[in-house]
Amino acid sequence: MSELAIHLDDRTAFEPGETISVLIDWSLQIQPDAIELRAVWNTAGKGTTDVGIEQTLRIDSPNLSDSRRVSFTLPAAPYSFSGTLISLVWALELVALPSGVSCRQEITIAPDSSEIELVPWEPTNARS
Repeated sequence: MSELAIHLDDRTAFEPGETISVLIDWSLQIQPDAIELRAVWNTAGKGTTDVGIEQTLRIDSPNLSDSRRVSFTLPAAPYSFSGTLISLVWALELVALPSGVSCRQEITIAPDSSEIELVPWEPTNARS
């Protein structure tokens, strides 16, 4: 059975553009051409789901099994947010190519390392 793992140092919330240390490991049954660590985002909620790959670190010709600590610079935007109708979720994904075997670790990227919570706008009465 093929296994991949992403290990973060006791936190999953980060500043935009922060450089983080990530331990990645894999044990595969089929020799991969490459292993990629990706910073990806997706929207969740009402409507069409949008996705994006913003950053990729590629390891060409890896061994069947290995463990590596890598530095990875997170994108500056968009920020993680959550609202009534839609949310934007960031994750790190580790993918073996070309098989597509992968694992995912959700993270937060936002100022003060805190997801932005969108609240419904309510107009105020200007004549009160």
